[in-house]
Amino acid sequence: MRRRLAKLMGMALRRTPFAPGEWYHCFSRGVEKRITFEAPRDYERFIQLLYLCNSLEPVRRDNFKQKSNSEMYETKRATSLVAIGAYCCMPNHFHLLLQEKAEGGISKFMHKVGTAYTMYFNIKNERIGGLFVKPFRSKHVSENLYFTQVAQYIHLNPIELFQPGWKSGAVVDLTRTEQQLREYSYSSLPDYIGDQRPERAILDTEAFDLIASQVSNISDLLVDTAAYYQNLPR
Repeated sequence: MRRRLAKLMGMALRRTPFAPGEWYHCFSRGVEKRITFEAPRDYERFIQLLYLCNSLEPVRRDNFKQKSNSEMYETKRATSLVAIGAYCCMPNHFHLLLQEKAEGGISKFMHKVGTAYTMYFNIKNERIGGLFVKPFRSKHVSENLYFTQVAQYIHLNPIELFQPGWKSGAVVDLTRTEQQLREYSYSSLPDYIGDQRPERAILDTEAFDLIASQVSNISDLLVDTAAYYQNLPR
């Protein structure tokens, strides 16, 4: 387990050629490490785009007019570009676990999401220019076990907000940390732990079943990950 964690935490940051049917961990951050999600509405818009942009059709502005959050996820879509296994949004970056469903699907999806969110953010903040670092980064997920561990890594990202020193081996309240993770609504973890919410429509059914079978061990995962950080050479 620790060897796998080491592989996750030390991932090479490089672009990977995408192959249909394969899974990839894709991630990007704000230019100059700037904050890209400034308010709850920003997180909500980006997550809605994960659903709306996963289609061969373009995203229309009227998708956002006079619709509740739940109605947004009832929008009918054409053939999807990718399968989404997990996601997490942080103040200045995001992580996605994506499967290439058709040739060029991941690149098209990431372009659509990035463009649509940047347009929204720039209009709201009266700014111009790019928002996310390009090109986005990716890592091929080559094994089933590694696949579930990448999902867990993505879901653990918010701990950096709750316990900033935990990667330095600082003692943390793991019970409190688990509760904070479960309450963090800007990732797919709530869907995997049984919360009934419309955002569940974002996730691929087959990937959901595989990842959900591992989520029940979140307490053990936190203990093991904390031990990994505490035993790193100083």
